[in-house]
Amino acid sequence: MGNAELRSGAAALSILGGMFVLGITDNFVPYISETGSLWQFHMVRGIMAVVLLALLAAVGVGVIRPVSWRAVLGRSIFPATAMLIYFGCMSVLPIGVVIAGLFTSPLFVLLISVVFQGTRVGAVRVGAALLGFVGALMVIQPDPTAPDLIVFLPIVAGFLYAIGAVVTWQWCAKEGAIALSAGFFGMLAVFGAIGLIILPAGGPEGFAGFVQRGWVPMTGAMWFWIAVQAVGSIIGIGLIFRGYLLGEAGYVAVFEYSLLVFASFWAWVLWDQTVGPLALAGMALIIAAGAVIALRTEKALPVRAVKIPDDETGEVWR
Repeated sequence: MGNAELRSGAAALSILGGMFVLGITDNFVPYISETGSLWQFHMVRGIMAVVLLALLAAVGVGVIRPVSWRAVLGRSIFPATAMLIYFGCMSVLPIGVVIAGLFTSPLFVLLISVVFQGTRVGAVRVGAALLGFVGALMVIQPDPTAPDLIVFLPIVAGFLYAIGAVVTWQWCAKEGAIALSAGFFGMLAVFGAIGLIILPAGGPEGFAGFVQRGWVPMTGAMWFWIAVQAVGSIIGIGLIFRGYLLGEAGYVAVFEYSLLVFASFWAWVLWDQTVGPLALAGMALIIAAGAVIALRTEKALPVRAVKIPDDETGEVWR
């Protein structure tokens, strides 16, 4: 087996490992959302993550100081807003539905590149994008007689994440993974603090009150699960970045869709959430559409992390 095959295999395993970790840790959010606050969760987790990233930078694993503060902060607004919606939806919607909505991101990347950047796209990718949107509708299954806009929010998260992916290429081509991750988690911490300032302490009980609650007393269990989420997110995203360093973007991006499988499996194990046949078929369409777009696009953009190449040399900045 040649070096290229070994690197491709290692890249795939790294992506799968990252998605496995994220699939588990995302399913830990309901342990927090029943009595905790979305805003408190993001502020505390964001601070923890930035501190951990600063420690990694201190021991020589990357550089946390960005090349351009303005670019990194501007870019961070979009994925951070997407994650606010993503985690907020997990308290009221099945986890598989929320993740499927986020995975419409590559479809929106394609749309943005065509409408705003003048990219020429063939019939295959256009057909794949349409197929993916059909799959998303099959997953969320909106009721036309009683429309519930909440079920569309995960797709809004996918759209915002797509904007973040596009502007990463435009604004942050020479930024490192640590700097981008710190900007992302730092922005989430700021959003969380704003929510805590606006909302009164306490709030409605139960999972549905996750978004509406302000500051609540921090229990030992909440500290534990938020810490697990922070560490798990860094490990998962780190493995994804590693996969994109080892392999060709279009090839390894396909393996990101394993998150749908891992997260749905753990949602069934931990929370007894099942996915119906129609939603399963919709997930399959989303995976197929994303795989086609990734394999037929030179600069395939992943969902949970973004490979940052140098514009001229193609070398990855660490």
